[in-house]
Amino acid sequence: MSQPAPQAHPVPQHVHQAQLQVAAALEKAEGKPVDLLKAPWGEVEKAVQKVLGGAFQINQPEHQTVALGVAGAFAMRLIQEHQAFWFPNRDSPEGATVGFPDAIIMLSPFGAAMDALGQGKLSRLDDLASDIRRSLGQARFGVNNPAQALGGQQPKLTPVDYQRLFDPGFLQFVAIDPNKAKTALESKPDSLARDVRNALGRAQQELPPEARQQFEGQIVQSLQRLDASKSLIEQADRAPRLVELMAHLFATVGGTGSAPEDFWHDIVLPLLFIGTPKSFPPMDEEELDLFRQGADPLPLFVDVVPHAHPAPEEGLLGAFEMGDIGLVHPGFARIGALRLIRIDTKRIKPLLEQFDPAKMGETIKAFGETVAKAAGKPSNETPQGKEMLQAALTLLADLKRAVTQGQGELCLRRLTEAEAASERALAAVRKGLQGSLIIT
Repeated sequence: MSQPAPQAHPVPQHVHQAQLQVAAALEKAEGKPVDLLKAPWGEVEKAVQKVLGGAFQINQPEHQTVALGVAGAFAMRLIQEHQAFWFPNRDSPEGATVGFPDAIIMLSPFGAAMDALGQGKLSRLDDLASDIRRSLGQARFGVNNPAQALGGQQPKLTPVDYQRLFDPGFLQFVAIDPNKAKTALESKPDSLARDVRNALGRAQQELPPEARQQFEGQIVQSLQRLDASKSLIEQADRAPRLVELMAHLFATVGGTGSAPEDFWHDIVLPLLFIGTPKSFPPMDEEELDLFRQGADPLPLFVDVVPHAHPAPEEGLLGAFEMGDIGLVHPGFARIGALRLIRIDTKRIKPLLEQFDPAKMGETIKAFGETVAKAAGKPSNETPQGKEMLQAALTLLADLKRAVTQGQGELCLRRLTEAEAASERALAAVRKGLQGSLIIT
């Protein structure tokens, strides 16, 4: 099978635009074009220095644009040489990261360009490219991979695989006991490691062997690699994802399932603010045509019916003002890109107290019948539509339980699709932790 062409991997638009701007600026500075994809980095650096007009300043927007343009060129070189690709990644400053098909190697070209420009040595990008070339060569020839060395064919990784593993595109609301969170976060890593290992022993019957091995290798050993003389929260900047996971593992006492961020933003939370009106606004011909073409009543309901309760025009998920967001623990201030945040529930608690899943379901059914009558077409009841509605109502029912039953402080957790798939295993370990000295 032939390798995919580089153009099969779209470059993020803002990166592409920055690359064009930088190419134009370099040509103006040099009086001739500078080939960002082929010229030696030393040659590119001389032209870049003229454009910067001095040392690289990370806080200057113009210098950031230069870094982003250089990042785009560096990524394109890797795409041409290794069939690398961009994939969406909300944790990355540029909103996307580069991955490789032959081995799990994740690279932020923007971060690499910033480091090289900050040191005044774009040749560092050659060093990084050499390291990548060496790692990929080892992967292709089966180094540390006996199955491949014996002729086994490893499937190529795709942008979808990387996004599932690394992009925190799923959301989950959890109720966290603040006292349990404080106790766990202020404990020493070796103590937490012992508790997790003991919990794995208690959960043997509920956890498959591969899940136990994953916990042992990724969590227990990660805790043991931290400084045993300092508390976990003191090392938040060193292991931010591990710190957040420990807060979730030791202190979560309730919450919702996980779902894609778009589903929460576009469907689930708007239902809360719309409520259950007894009548619906008239629909224009364009909206009726969408229904005739097979549009499901639920997204139409969210799009057409006005909110009965005011929602923030800006802010998080269209439901929370920035002032509603806080830290699970003061030590979380050391974490740059938080994936676990505390949410003030004063805005949504009254709405959740009124929420009735059965009544909401009946309202949307009545809306579908009203639209069907206006469109002169039977209501669209597809299995996918029913599943989407049931998922939205279940998430809101879980959120209501977490907020109104005083189980703990409401927090919003960002997680990858792979992490979402491991929630059942986490729940089994959490159950095993019930006897732990840490959380009692």
